[in-house]
This record gives sequence, structure tokens and C-alpha cells, in this order.
Amino acid sequence: MSAQDEAEIEQLIQDCYAMVSGPAGPRDWSRQDEIFHPECRQMRTGVDEAGQPWMMIFSLDEYSANADALLSTTDFYEVALVNRISVFGNMAQAWSSYEAKHHPDDADPERRGINAFQFYKGPSGRWQIVSMIWDNERDGLSLPDDMTQA
Repeated sequence: MSAQDEAEIEQLIQDCYAMVSGPAGPRDWSRQDEIFHPECRQMRTGVDEAGQPWMMIFSLDEYSANADALLSTTDFYEVALVNRISVFGNMAQAWSSYEAKHHPDDADPERRGINAFQFYKGPSGRWQIVSMIWDNERDGLSLPDDMTQA
């Protein structure tokens, strides 16, 4: 993996977190078309009260509408803890552990989890996110030690 590819992918991850972070209210989605491939899918996963897995799949517009509804009354700041990036040709993947807080200075996170990103380097020569799926820690599921510290 070239240093340029790694830096570009790392920046996309940081930009993705920055896009959803901020005080309560709608987010600024103006860079969404630059960061994400037009056919990108974003998938939120979890388990219900009975312990059954569920998944919600969003297009870009569906995700931004869903996120704005969830974050309209909640301060939310998400930051990467550890990014593990692999590149092969024009595709890449990253496991990115994160923590979310209601305020950037909060000592304890409101939640932690892992985003799995997939990237594509298209004809323009730049990387874009083509998919991401994530899950949060919960009873019986904790971040691996190697994903908690850089």
C-alpha cells in the first residue's frame, strides 16, 4: 500500500466521522457525494431485546435523513480509535474502531464499536467509500484489545 493511498483512505475515514459529529441538529452533508460512491450502502446492525440480530440498510439519502432524525436533539461526536487499512489494487478495506460521546471532552464514551469500510479507487484516481457496516459494543461484545489503542 502506498503512503498516498493510506493517507487518502485515512482522511476519508476522518471525514466520515466528522460529517456525523456535532451539536444537536442537522448535519452538513455537503461533502457526502465526494466521500461516498453514489451506489454506497451503509448498514447499521445490532441485536434486539430478545438477542436477535437486525440490520438496517441505507442509501446515502436514506442514511442522511435517518441520521438527521436521530441527531436532531442529541449532541454526538464520533472519533476513530484505531484504523486497520488494507489495499489491493483498486479496492481497500478498513476496520475502524470508534467511540461516540455527547461532548468531545466527556471522559467516558456513550458507546464504542467498529465500522467496517470498503473503498474503491475509480477512474478519477481517488478513493471513495462504497460500503460500511457497523456494530456497537454490548453485553458479551467488547472491542478487541488491539482495536482500543493505536
